[in-house]
Amino acid sequence: MKNIVLFASGGGSNAEKIMDYFGKKDEFNVVGLFTNNPNAGAISRAKSYNVPVFVFNREELNGNIVLKNVQNLNPDVIVLAGFLWKFPSNIIAQYPDKVVNIHPALLPKYGGKGMYGMHVHTAVLENKEEESGITIHYVNDNYDEGNVIFQATVKVSDCVTPQEVASRVLALEHEHFPRVIEEFLSK
Repeated sequence: MKNIVLFASGGGSNAEKIMDYFGKKDEFNVVGLFTNNPNAGAISRAKSYNVPVFVFNREELNGNIVLKNVQNLNPDVIVLAGFLWKFPSNIIAQYPDKVVNIHPALLPKYGGKGMYGMHVHTAVLENKEEESGITIHYVNDNYDEGNVIFQATVKVSDCVTPQEVASRVLALEHEHFPRVIEEFLSK
């Protein structure tokens, strides 16, 4: 059995796609969802899949409380599925090459501190990019600089609003993220 731990800050649509995907597979188990947002939509989504939820604050994340809770779950992979805070070095050090993130752009473009959600899609549109996409990558001590695991592209040159770009990129996230996690765990 391979254990998956999720971190999310918002609505949780990627977390839900992952829970749904792996809920149909006997050899994988989503063992917990961690969130920094007590109002995150991801919480109700996790509860609907009977996945334990852990809510924490910044002090608990950067201390040892979250690390100890993660360790108790014995994860084979830690997946950042819309987690907006900088991931702490102490957890990365305990799980080298086992923390992965999805970014809503083709890194190295449109990455780094402050580049998330609509900020990314607005920048893509303002720079008149022909395409955008997703990057699934390892997490290191710097925002969006870990080695790339997978990228997928989508045409956005005909998009008029950042919401249109976001919709196309989110479709890629939902299509590819669970499958790439499964491939990662099957190595």
